[in-house]
Amino acid sequence: MDRELQQYYDERFSLFATKGWQELLEDLEAMLEQYEDITKIPDEQTLWYRKGQVDILQYLLNLKKLTEQTYEELSNESP
Repeated sequence: MDRELQQYYDERFSLFATKGWQELLEDLEAMLEQYEDITKIPDEQTLWYRKGQVDILQYLLNLKKLTEQTYEELSNESP
């Protein structure tokens, strides 16, 4: 892994270790709970919009795990 990519991952792992990141995750989880309830969606356009919101929230909530998996895969590759 080159230096630039290593720095990218180091900075991302530093972000995940902060209290602010943990607080953001708590807020995102609360939002996700609200947005997953599709029973009150009035029309198809709002449904698709909500789907996009949920997709983004899930991506952010899983970003740490995804980053760790990708980093591990890259670290196990031959130089």
